[in-house]
Parts: sequence; structure tokens; C-alpha cells
Amino acid sequence: MSISPLEQLLASRRSVRKYHATPVPRADVARILTAARRAPSGANLQPGRFHVLCGAPLEGLKSALLDAVAVARPQVSQFSYFPDPMPPGLKAKQRAAGYALYSALGIERRDLAGRKAQFDQNYRFFDAPVGIVVTIRADMGKGCFMDLGMTLMALFLAAEDMGYGTSGIGALGNYGDLVHEILDLPEDELVVCGIALGRPDRSAPVNSVRTERDALEEFARFKGFDG
Repeated sequence: MSISPLEQLLASRRSVRKYHATPVPRADVARILTAARRAPSGANLQPGRFHVLCGAPLEGLKSALLDAVAVARPQVSQFSYFPDPMPPGLKAKQRAAGYALYSALGIERRDLAGRKAQFDQNYRFFDAPVGIVVTIRADMGKGCFMDLGMTLMALFLAAEDMGYGTSGIGALGNYGDLVHEILDLPEDELVVCGIALGRPDRSAPVNSVRTERDALEEFARFKGFDG
């Protein structure tokens, strides 16, 4: 069986953590976001808002975030991202993903400063030319987060199809209150994540990282099929 263009797109997509400085035209971002909004949405509520930054506004947000890190500003997350405590099986996956990333960069396990410096790249939006802050109304139910997730995946695939790279930035939620302040967000919106967007630097070692996916039999059950 031949691989479809969609399967090829899904297989080639990865989180990009190094970008070229080439500007991204507003029209391209608008096209990507318009395509993403075609994702399924329960009751057609279309949850999620996308605050798109480049140039001085993006640099201002990055500067504020890095200043917060430098002075150890208390983190204020507006929702829970990971289970707490993290079950052992999931913790193993998290560690494997981190090991793959740091190995590609030549950062040793005990190099805590190197690991922190790389993590702080999240707050630089990995120096992508476009940064997107994703928000959702605070009164939305858990199902709306699922719908927003489908929109994000549609966004990533639309960008990939146009030759752009992306990376979701969950760490942005660590300073949700600060992002609110800098962007003057409505009080009823909470910060979900950030997105880096730009042309990927395909020569960068960090962009060679691929994480493993579970085998089909580990996450799916089939009943009633022949064979």
C-alpha cells in the first residue's frame, strides 16, 4: 500500500527549535490560521484565540519572559498541563524525549546549566520570526480543550504543507499572568501555550530530533474485524 500525501506530511512533521530569520508574510500566517480553523468543533464553538506577534511586539514579550526567568519570578500557570504526580510510565517517556533532545545538542546529563539554557529557548520562541500566543476562554469545558488541540494540529500541518516549521511551547503557560499583562489580554482568557513559526534551519542538529511513538498494539484495541 502506497503512503498518502497526508501520511507523508504527518511522518515528516516535527517540533522545530531552530529557524532562519526570514520574515513570514502576514498573508501566509493568515492562510495557515484560516486552514486551522476548519478543524472539528463541538457545537461549532471554535474555541481558542491566536495572538500573532513578530518584530518589536515579539521581542518585547520575549524580553519580559527572560527577565522573569532571570529574577526567578514565581510561576503562575492558569491550568494543569501534566499529571501531578507523573506516573512512572509517562515519566519514562518524558525523560526519553529530553534525552533525545539534549543528546542531539551534545548536552551531558549532568550539565544542568546547559539544560536550563536550552529550556529557556522556549521563552525566546526558539528565535522564530513569528510567535503565537494561544488562549482560550476560562469558562470553556475540558472538551473545548480537545477541540482546540485539533485546531493546533491542523495549524501545524497547514504550516508544514507550506514549507514552514512549528513548535508548540507549553512552557509559555508557566508565566500566564505575565503574558496577560504584556499583551493586555481580556480577563476571561487564559494562556494555553505558545507557537514558534518560521522557516526551519534543516542543518541544525536540534532539528534532527525525532521522538518515538507507541506501537499500534499499545494504544489501540480492535474488535469484530476479520483477520
